[in-house]
Amino acid sequence: MGFASKEDLRRIEEEMAWAERDVPSTMYGLLSGTAERHGARKAVTFQMFSDPKAPDVTLTWSELHDEACRTANLLRELGIGETDVVAFLLPNSMETVLTYLGGTIAGVVNPINPLLEPRQIAAILNETGAKVLVTLKAFPKTDVAQKAAEAVLLAPKVETVLEVDLLRYMTGLKKFIVPLLRPKMGERGDVRVLDFAREVAKRPAQLTFADSAGDRVAALFHTGGTTGMPKVAQHRYEGIIYNAWICRTLLFREDDVQICPLPLFHVFATIVSLGASLGSGAQVVFPTPQGYRGEGVFDNFWKLVERHKVSFMIGVPTAFSALMQRKVDADTSSLKLAFSGSSPLPVELYKRFEAAAGLTLCEGYGLTEATCLVSINPPEGEKKVGSIGLPFPYTDVKIVDFLDGAPRDCETDEVGEICVSNPGVAVAHTYSQAEKNQDLYHDGRYLRTGDLGKLDSDGYLWITGRAKDLIIRGGHNIDPAVIEEALAAHEAVALGAAIGQPDAHAGEVPCAYVEAVAGATPDEAELRAFANARIHERAAHLKHLEVIDEIPKTAVGKPLKNELRKRAIARVYGTALAEAGVAAQVAEVVEDRSRGLVARIARTGDTDEAAVNKALGCYTRPWDWAE
Repeated sequence: MGFASKEDLRRIEEEMAWAERDVPSTMYGLLSGTAERHGARKAVTFQMFSDPKAPDVTLTWSELHDEACRTANLLRELGIGETDVVAFLLPNSMETVLTYLGGTIAGVVNPINPLLEPRQIAAILNETGAKVLVTLKAFPKTDVAQKAAEAVLLAPKVETVLEVDLLRYMTGLKKFIVPLLRPKMGERGDVRVLDFAREVAKRPAQLTFADSAGDRVAALFHTGGTTGMPKVAQHRYEGIIYNAWICRTLLFREDDVQICPLPLFHVFATIVSLGASLGSGAQVVFPTPQGYRGEGVFDNFWKLVERHKVSFMIGVPTAFSALMQRKVDADTSSLKLAFSGSSPLPVELYKRFEAAAGLTLCEGYGLTEATCLVSINPPEGEKKVGSIGLPFPYTDVKIVDFLDGAPRDCETDEVGEICVSNPGVAVAHTYSQAEKNQDLYHDGRYLRTGDLGKLDSDGYLWITGRAKDLIIRGGHNIDPAVIEEALAAHEAVALGAAIGQPDAHAGEVPCAYVEAVAGATPDEAELRAFANARIHERAAHLKHLEVIDEIPKTAVGKPLKNELRKRAIARVYGTALAEAGVAAQVAEVVEDRSRGLVARIARTGDTDEAAVNKALGCYTRPWDWAE
């Protein structure tokens, strides 16, 4: 249990090869083994409301095993075989956990982000060929059911919709009021609609079919969708179980309690957090359907830690930033560690959190395409602030230069693209779309992550940027992380995101958007000067900085940089049109599959294409008429 150095991890590898490890080969085997060892212990807790005194629902490991089997039996009866797909479009709930587990046991589960638009949801359903969709029954203050209905009309392969009714979590007056406020549902085509809880309860608590014989594709997770239509990555049992084994071996004990306010459609919550409990027997607590986004979660977070005697907290940089704006107002002595992932953690935020919470914060690294876990700062060893730690056992990381001719392995501390090989990397078929697997691998077994980074002399991995996020100013590559780190040092900055905005001469110039801490009103000019003074590379100095109410983010807190790019294009193009005296304005900026971001121009008076081209022809991003 635990590790402090690279040598500790290598000793684990030297004990025996991964293929020789006595680990389960299926999800059912993993769950059954944990239930057998820890049957009476608490497994999963879900709390509908953030009030520390609000009721919760908890299943023991034996109960979770039985309910997952009932769910799997239902799905198998609905036509979900080992290669068939059950999708879920759900916020966090106990039913979401059961759908994930039952779906991986019966067939292939496909979690979908409820914040996506219906056409994106339908595109994923069509890509995966889902036969069954588990989603919400219409409920006040959420449009998930309506989105699902619209998506199903565009996804003809969906045969059955299983509805989850959150009314079961209501008590008192709310239980009577909600049915009166329930939104009306529209057309859903010819699909069969069934009640999830009612149908699951009819099925036996032991599997009625034979478990899978061994490794196979068990899950389809779409990528974050920060740029364009999400891609769908395939996860096999081996990668899922590898992640659970890592957490059990190095991080979690059976008597631990983790709090995970992250969405269960994301690998950090399912593969890592829930997987850690599946591997170790630790309890996992999911507070509110929306997790960190839920009403009152940040305000009550430390009290929830005290209530559930949490020992591990799971978060992302934006969540830690928000927590730093609240006092630690409860007994948090049960906490041992905090884990941060999903996006790079600014060094200044790291320092602030550890000082305020008195808690060690370990930053790690993973990605959907690798079934998640890659590296982490050692909980019991040196934590190099700003790094993402040491690669886990059986994980091989290479830093490769692909820019100049043939691929070349980088030297120590030399920046290149991070490439990963481990049991979670399914070579040659990571994506369900075959064409998207092209050029995804290096040397036959390494996944090209698209992240730029380096390995230092102690074996620690550092992310220095994202290949596709590079700001290219007149042929000069600028890492946005340099700008974001500089902004994070300012006490009024909660979050900063740097992008390249269009420029008539350099192609792109650095631009940043800032979300201020609560109550702060930083001056934009002063903040820009503050950042530029800390950016040593002159080419990376900010040409524009704007403080906005909130930086748009994915459901797990990653800045949606394409939304910021749209905002910058609209501003720059709008200014160019006005300065040229063209009677037109930017109506919107949209994303086109083949052309990328496209500005749509609307006439405000008498003008023509030639006039617009003259004003915008020096910029690289295309435009179309809005009409």
